[in-house]
Amino acid sequence: MAEHVAVTHEVDKLLKKIKEVKYATLTTLDAQGRLHGRPMYTCEPGNEGALWFFTEKDAQKVSEIKANNQVGLGYSDPDAATYVTIAGTATVVEDKQKIKELWREDFRGFFPKGSDDPTIALLKVDIENGEYWDSPSNLFVRAFAYAKAVTTGEKHQPTPDEQAKVQP
Repeated sequence: MAEHVAVTHEVDKLLKKIKEVKYATLTTLDAQGRLHGRPMYTCEPGNEGALWFFTEKDAQKVSEIKANNQVGLGYSDPDAATYVTIAGTATVVEDKQKIKELWREDFRGFFPKGSDDPTIALLKVDIENGEYWDSPSNLFVRAFAYAKAVTTGEKHQPTPDEQAKVQP
């Protein structure tokens, strides 16, 4: 049975910021201890304070996670001027019910046999901490920050709505 973790207000804020950003860079450590990143499609963020991804059971990232389950995720939405980083622990999950729950038909391009494909596994990333940056996306706000910097020499200081570190 899945363990349910209470989602704090701060983690909920992180999840809301990345809700529309479907692709992340998942970073693991390879066998030589070097960072190894790759793009991943984020399934619907769960209410358990976790993020879910589809993968193949024999993928390199799976062996890397089994050796060291600390991972990093980077999300970027330049159009909305939103940037999020997440650190967490990853677990390889082979729960067929969860696979069916998260399955989308457009995943068939990667898994032609559908949700019953025996090579499918899920990666569950439990969020340990994160950080987000929301740059002012409004052209007027950016122009004001520029004008203030030019006239006063003071740089724009982000508000808590624009930048914060998150600890569950």
